[in-house]
Amino acid sequence: MSNEVIFLDKKYKNWIADIGMRFKRSQIKAATKVNEEMLLFYWELGRDIEAIKPQNLYGTNFYEKISKDLTKELPDVKSFSPRNLRYMNDFYLLYSDAVNLQQVVAELPDTNLQQVVAKSEMQNIFRIPWGHHICILNKCKGNLEKALFFVEKTMEHNWSRAVLMNFLDTNLYEREGKAISNFARALPTVTSDLAQSITRDPYNFDFLTLRQDYNEKELKDALMDNVQSFLLELGTGFAFVSREYRLVIGQTEQFVDMLFYNILMHCYVVVEVKVREFMPADIGQTGTYVEAVNDLLRKEGDGPTIGLLICKTKDNVLAKYAVNSSNEPIGISEYMLQNLLPGDFKSAMPTIEEIEQQLRDTEI
Repeated sequence: MSNEVIFLDKKYKNWIADIGMRFKRSQIKAATKVNEEMLLFYWELGRDIEAIKPQNLYGTNFYEKISKDLTKELPDVKSFSPRNLRYMNDFYLLYSDAVNLQQVVAELPDTNLQQVVAKSEMQNIFRIPWGHHICILNKCKGNLEKALFFVEKTMEHNWSRAVLMNFLDTNLYEREGKAISNFARALPTVTSDLAQSITRDPYNFDFLTLRQDYNEKELKDALMDNVQSFLLELGTGFAFVSREYRLVIGQTEQFVDMLFYNILMHCYVVVEVKVREFMPADIGQTGTYVEAVNDLLRKEGDGPTIGLLICKTKDNVLAKYAVNSSNEPIGISEYMLQNLLPGDFKSAMPTIEEIEQQLRDTEI
């Protein structure tokens, strides 16, 4: 009976749960430490390879020679292929200018490389997996700022390799924070930079496939059918609230194309999508919705509602003048969509009736 009491005791159950959590944390820390040590080794090996290049006596077989000799020395290690050795050298070359570790270590002989890294701006570089680094090296070779951007994003959002590859392929570095907006004037200083950072220009809708002559409803339907991909493209912190959100304004009903909530900024985001070029009148419509959401939905603790206009194209000068005419915080971006089918694609496909008739004919 006493044993049963112990096992049913709430404190005992909490203790067991706590042990489980502590064990998992220790596993994560151990894996992280192993990864850091491996990447530090790769960085040092890349540095050594760079140092002996001037004495290269093997020509184009330089990496093959090193690979063969290292594999002979360490037969159980699979990391020394010529291709991987080239990546290690590129890894060192790309990040060597971020912090000159060799110089720091030379000046502080009692400090090891790990201690230097832990105190340097390079810390996160040694915390993401090697496979992620290979993706970054392939896309950012020679561009330190761009590479560090994706390292920080990977750490911040815990991106898988597939997600990282998606954003590398869609030029996120060039697009993030680029919307034309009045956030600096219309929002408090403490939030305006964050608001700008959650925008993109253009937004990449290539996860959709539409007819060449698609209309606005078809685009919105497709975005909702692929809402998970749309949220990923919108960026961090976006939560979907509703499509065609109904606002009762005076004696009228108005419908917001899409309403989101951003948990980082603690605010609603009104998204209006246009399958045409931006027009100044769009600012008035979006601003009205932003003000209405502030009045009808915003609660204590919520930040000011933000408007986001996503248009097929825009004249940047016109968009800047238009957005500066509004007191509501609004950003204007374009979208890109390349996966388009011929306009007569649907007519080229058999109808349901035709398919049913073919099945009946087959049965006969």
